[in-house]
Formats: sequence, C-alpha cells, structure tokens
Amino acid sequence: YEVFFGTDYHSHLGTKRGGLAFYNKEKGFSRQIHNIENTPFRTKFENDLNTMNGSAGIGVISDTDPQPLLVTSHLGMFAISNVGIINNMDEIVEKTFSAPGHYFLPMSSGKVNSSELIAALINRRATLVEGIKYAQEVIDGTCTMLLLTNDGIIAVRDKLGRLPILIGKNEDGYCVSMESFACQKL
Repeated sequence: YEVFFGTDYHSHLGTKRGGLAFYNKEKGFSRQIHNIENTPFRTKFENDLNTMNGSAGIGVISDTDPQPLLVTSHLGMFAISNVGIINNMDEIVEKTFSAPGHYFLPMSSGKVNSSELIAALINRRATLVEGIKYAQEVIDGTCTMLLLTNDGIIAVRDKLGRLPILIGKNEDGYCVSMESFACQKL
C-alpha cells in the first residue's frame, strides 16, 4: 500500500498516465499502467492492489510517457521509470537506428518512450551501474530515474542535481521519492 499511496501523493505532477511495478520472489515482476486523464490514480489502481505485491515496488505519474516499463536484456529483467527532459532524444534515436537490429516501439504520438530510450542506453554496457553512467553521459538534459531489480531499487539522481531523489526511512524500511511530500506522508 505504501507504493500505491506514495505514488498517489505525486498526482499533482501529471494527469495522463500512472504506473506501478512490483517484484515478488515467488511471482517475479508485475506491472500496470493506466490512463488517468479522466479518472484519478486511486480509482484506476485500487483493484490492481489485490494482485500486485512484493518486497519492492516503484510507481510513477507522468504527463508524457507510459511508465514504468519492464525490460528484459542481457542485464536481466528490470522495471524503469524516469522524470526529466532529454534534449537530444532525436539524435540518440537516430544514432541507435544507424546500427542494425535496433528498434523502439512507438507511442500513439509516434514518439519514442523516454524510459525505453534510457533502457536501451543502459543495455549498451556490461552492468546496470556502467549502463546508468553511460546513459547520463549521453543524455543532454535532465534524467532522474528509478530501476526496480530482483535485488531492490536503484535510485539515480540527475547528474547535474536539477531533479532530486529523496530517501526516507522508518521502522518498516525505506522509501525513495522524486520529491519530499511522499516521504513526509508515508
């Protein structure tokens, strides 16, 4: 429930898409993304709570891309979400397409999902950490991200510090947020 409520506390950040992803040792990864343009986040996701649970989870509300995305690669499976602006997105996509065997699934707008692009950059390296560093080097703009792996959550702050990552702790464990409000409420 903490991920559900923590994500709902971010509702003021977007009104288009909301998503949750969880990792459960027995069931693996689960993910849901809903359109929240005409219905609040809580209403769209409250029925999903019965089937989504685990030892770790991430949630996001976005005005741009559906996320979090589930990715399977040589690095294993992980869920990824981000907040930021990638100024050189077209350049990165063009460079990616210049090599054979690469593709992106278009959104209804025809654009590339920024989380999918970031995941593609991460997957160009041998480890998640190396891939995250590479993505931050290549991206012109801001990119704060959360990755949910079977080992836990990797929280990555924008390399220039423009967008925060806050870590809260209480007797039940930790929470990570891209603003302080959710940590205070939880």
